[in-house]
Amino acid sequence: MSKFDFDLFVIGAGSGGVRAARIAAGYGARVGICESSRVGGTCVIRGCVPKKLLSYAAHFHEEFEDAAGYGWEVGETRFSWSRLIENKDREIDRLNQFYLGLLETSGVKLFPVHGRLLSAHEVQVGEKIVSADKILIATGARPWVPDIPGAEHSFTSDEAFHLKSLPKVLW
Repeated sequence: MSKFDFDLFVIGAGSGGVRAARIAAGYGARVGICESSRVGGTCVIRGCVPKKLLSYAAHFHEEFEDAAGYGWEVGETRFSWSRLIENKDREIDRLNQFYLGLLETSGVKLFPVHGRLLSAHEVQVGEKIVSADKILIATGARPWVPDIPGAEHSFTSDEAFHLKSLPKVLW
């Protein structure tokens, strides 16, 4: 019997942390992982995936205008910002559930709380302390706005993907 709660403990359940946890568990390791936000990481939750969905949506206006030149008859078109955001959120929810399922079927124990490294073999997860032979820190990064003149007029992707209305063109 090991003197540790886990063979591997991963702090951060983004794409890299989830992959490492799953691979280790697949080789028989006892694996735990913690994540204080949604599982999937920056790319899936607030980066690449939502950005691509919004980018794809932005191109349709031009495509509808060009369609007649390619033999298409396109009727009246309308755009709904709220529907786009709802659909984006639904896809992010689906991907989060997919990642949760990957962890569960791999036998990885998820702690849905913030993790804090205490020592070479201890992690505080919420109010609990767990031990592990190996600890992987896979926390990724978060966007930030530097303290510069005009910063009050900016926002990051974290806010951009949750705007209540379509921003007006500024140029």
